[in-house]
Amino acid sequence: MSAESLLELVEQAKTARLRSIAPFSNFLVGAAVKTAAGKVYTGCNVESASYGLTVCAERVAIWKALSEGERDFTQLAIVADTGTLTPPCGTCRQIIWEFCKSATIMLANLHGETQIVTIKELLPRAFDARFLSGAAKEAPRT
Repeated sequence: MSAESLLELVEQAKTARLRSIAPFSNFLVGAAVKTAAGKVYTGCNVESASYGLTVCAERVAIWKALSEGERDFTQLAIVADTGTLTPPCGTCRQIIWEFCKSATIMLANLHGETQIVTIKELLPRAFDARFLSGAAKEAPRT
């Protein structure tokens, strides 16, 4: 996995960012996720007047890929127009943990700054299905 490959993915995330629908925050974010087979799925954030229905770029890209049957992801790029590199929100970190756990993640902005991070750095002590298997065995509380 080369730095050049990640930078190409950043460019695709930048393009996706321009499709964002963010009339309330004006905070445009783009993401691109790459599969082991080399296919790329992009996403942008989409806001709703009912703020809880807003969806982040990272989840849009991942869900598009998942809905097409993809399950093996190698890279994820996230781009926002900020002075400081912007990490994914908590909800997106959870989705990345569950579906892109081994992917290399690159944060980028429009000023040419980049940083490679891991999901374990972004989400230490993550919650996943491991915790659910024990819950079914517990006796009901009265």
